Amino acid sequence: MSSRSPRGRRRRTSAVAAPDLAAAAAPPGGASPPSRSRDGARPPGVTALLVGLEGWAPTAARLALGAVFLWFGSGELWQPRLWTGYVPLVPQTSGVAITLVLVHGALLLVLAASLVIGIAPRVAAGVGACFVAEIVVALTVHGGLNDISMRDLGVLGLALAVAGTSRHRLLLTR
Repeated sequence: MSSRSPRGRRRRTSAVAAPDLAAAAAPPGGASPPSRSRDGARPPGVTALLVGLEGWAPTAARLALGAVFLWFGSGELWQPRLWTGYVPLVPQTSGVAITLVLVHGALLLVLAASLVIGIAPRVAAGVGACFVAEIVVALTVHGGLNDISMRDLGVLGLALAVAGTSRHRLLLTR
């Protein structure tokens, strides 16, 4: 077999195939490790697992958002004085600030229950997204971008994702 080199001269090429490196790297016994094929396809077992998990992703996101709302709502109910500093336009030590934190905590618990139980989860996530958007804006305006506002921005994205999908499983109602 021959081919032309860049300068136009013929050069000899061998007809010997390149060694099979995958076979050389195979463990003893002939079994090859799972990997992607040359066309990029996954092995059938991995693909089946990922396709099976794909249907549960919205439910996992809904339950995670419910857990976040449950955590912060219960924290606001158990220790409202720790949260009064985040109430805008009201003195931190006032009874109004404590009342607003308690109401906010109770509403977060209602949203958490709705998300975890599966009663109108898209509505609960949408309302929760409004709550979290207000928090993100307030934190960013008063404190600038920091780790807390960026964390809440991630929670806002999760809430919007849950509100935007209808493929939830483990619902009490549809």
